[in-house]
Amino acid sequence: MDFEEAVVVAHRQQAPGVVGCFVLCCSDSRNAQEDLSGQHIQQLLKEAGHKVYGYKVVVDEPVLIQEALELALGMPSIEVVLMTGGTGIGQRDATVQVLGPLLEKPLPGFGELFRMLSYKQIESAAMLSRAMAGSIGSKCIFAMPGSKAAVDLAMRRLILPELGHVVRELSKR
Repeated sequence: MDFEEAVVVAHRQQAPGVVGCFVLCCSDSRNAQEDLSGQHIQQLLKEAGHKVYGYKVVVDEPVLIQEALELALGMPSIEVVLMTGGTGIGQRDATVQVLGPLLEKPLPGFGELFRMLSYKQIESAAMLSRAMAGSIGSKCIFAMPGSKAAVDLAMRRLILPELGHVVRELSKR
């Protein structure tokens, strides 16, 4: 193991094992009972030992998305907000337009890696995703597509392996 790998391993070992999360679904076509992606996110978080302190479904309206995001960010127990839906290029997909300007430190690698991994599954259609992540203050926000398969890919391959590490890094002064 080289030095850089050793640093990453050490950071992961120092990271919190339990992260406080809020799940936000942005969709015109789903409610809490039909939101399989949001339910899947919650299940994966709980299986990994994390806490889900809030969950909300809002329609793809910028004002409602921003209000729900502000609600989540205002909760002291929330360290990470996981958003699903509204990341496509449809006329009503508004998540990226709301979230993008609010991010203080974008994490472009998340979207880049998500599209790379997604390309292996759905080929060129992966370019239609505007998945993104970044931080607002000491909290991280991940915005994923609305399909359960996309959420599963993002959660298992990218988010869950680094969730505690992300929180650790954002808490450093």
